[in-house]
Amino acid sequence: MIAKPLIDALPSGGCSASACGSSAAPEDMAPEVWAKVKDHPCYSEEAHHYFARMHVAVAPACNIQCNYCNRKYDCANESRPGVVSERLTPEQGAKKVLAVAASVPQLSVLGIAGPGDALYDWRKTKATFAAVATDLPDIKLCLSTNGLALPDHVDEIVAMNIDHVTITINMIDPEIGAKIYPWIFYKHKRYEGLEAAKILHERQMLGLDMLVARGVLVKVNSVLIPGINDEHLIAVNREVKKRGAFLHNVMPLISDPAHGTHFGLTGQRGPTAEELKKVQDACEGGAKLMRHCRQCRADAVGMLGEDRGQEFTLDKLPETIEVNPAKREAYRRQIEAKRELAAFARMAVKPAETKPGRVLTVAVASKGDALINLHFGHAKEFLIYRADALGVKFLGARKIDDQYCQGGLGEDSSLSRIVELIRDCDVMLCAKIGGCPRGELKAAGIEPSDAYAHEYIEPSIAALYAARCAEADADA
Repeated sequence: MIAKPLIDALPSGGCSASACGSSAAPEDMAPEVWAKVKDHPCYSEEAHHYFARMHVAVAPACNIQCNYCNRKYDCANESRPGVVSERLTPEQGAKKVLAVAASVPQLSVLGIAGPGDALYDWRKTKATFAAVATDLPDIKLCLSTNGLALPDHVDEIVAMNIDHVTITINMIDPEIGAKIYPWIFYKHKRYEGLEAAKILHERQMLGLDMLVARGVLVKVNSVLIPGINDEHLIAVNREVKKRGAFLHNVMPLISDPAHGTHFGLTGQRGPTAEELKKVQDACEGGAKLMRHCRQCRADAVGMLGEDRGQEFTLDKLPETIEVNPAKREAYRRQIEAKRELAAFARMAVKPAETKPGRVLTVAVASKGDALINLHFGHAKEFLIYRADALGVKFLGARKIDDQYCQGGLGEDSSLSRIVELIRDCDVMLCAKIGGCPRGELKAAGIEPSDAYAHEYIEPSIAALYAARCAEADADA
């Protein structure tokens, strides 16, 4: 049931039922496109509250070197692209997918993202997809690529019904590309520097054009590297929109020296949250932005923001696996009912009249279902939203390195890092919070609140925003 305060409070710009979870397509999206993305947690911000994805690490070989990449195998402790615990054969990969599907009814997407390049290792990628599609026809197939080999495989991609492809495009100016890619391997020859970047750029643009022409949805990933391509990514965004990219994901460079990447070892820093947001905001009006990316491992399993990969290593897979299609379909019906309720919550509220320029930034602890339903101390990330006179907008997710509650006790060092992580927020909404973190957040100027526990996120923020505006007007 929707709480009464929410019914009077949604700022204009709030979602309609069709845009926010019902089975109907949003007004600005063709029904056939909506059918492709509505259950895809990476292509639909709304779907990531309900559906899980998994990556299988069957493609270790790569045809380019990126200064931000160091592919690691047999590694369970790092959470970033290019890292896996196990490299799998196509047969092992397909078995793992079936095991996850039998245990995780939320699973809707199988992706191959390496740990090398899915298209340079195309034989293994293709064999894995073919085996899974036979035994699990309801799963969506998608792959990630650097784009160098992409034009050679577009026909096969279409023939295999792979209707989601992600291309990592960090530049459209080869002069900038030469600072990111030391070499590529193309047509049995190694190219370096500017020549390598020119070839890569041309192949990426050709591949993008070919996919769009064949009706394949393309998401573009870009790694934001301060001082190298930060301002340039605005031009990248405009160019990929012009060429028909469905979504653009601007991600922060991960450059810890411990990871062993060239950028990490040479002191190239990653962007701050403010710098990332600045570039993302500057791209508004270009290609639609993805702001809910978690920069997943190449063997990630589960909902975005969680990784259950260690539950499904080869030694833990059962000998006999039986996927129950009826169970998967029943889960989808449950999810559709939840989405309808969330859509109703959004559409049932009325616009709040307020002065322009008032802004509220809110951090939310959530474990899914679009609800404020997680204890502060159990959060491994916060969802960040902005409320203003135009509505409530999702800005992105901020990962917590160490959650506050560990073994039933609060960890002071983790709390200080969490406070710093959300210091730019005005309010922190959660299902429950203890006295110590409540006091630390207040001291930092962040209002902690569990008043909206187990309510829907966006209407709750709208209600809070309307109440704050009413208080400001009363005090004026």
